[in-house]
Amino acid sequence: MTMEKAEVLVYGAEELCPSCVHLPSARETASWLEAALKRKYGDVVSVRYVDIHAPGGEEETAFSRRVIEDELWYPVVVIQGEIVGEGNPRLKDIQRKLKAMGFSPKGETKVY
Repeated sequence: MTMEKAEVLVYGAEELCPSCVHLPSARETASWLEAALKRKYGDVVSVRYVDIHAPGGEEETAFSRRVIEDELWYPVVVIQGEIVGEGNPRLKDIQRKLKAMGFSPKGETKVY
């Protein structure tokens, strides 16, 4: 089943993850992902940064708690409640998830 739009959530904090010192911040990762995914998919994919210290709802609060309690390394990339990347997320993994959801790059014909 193809959805009309997909939202990619990037959980993180302003300070860098202690294990990820040489990597971009979670906010920088969200910005980079947004640019890359908009280029490839257009407006059907959006990226939203979620600060783990100021989440915006019950689901985001529960997930942020998991990250804070060191169960996960941030940035953590989540699509439809599924973790698609952690620490140093890979664009190919995110694209694979979007493809499984039925999203095709701009200009490609969807196969049903």
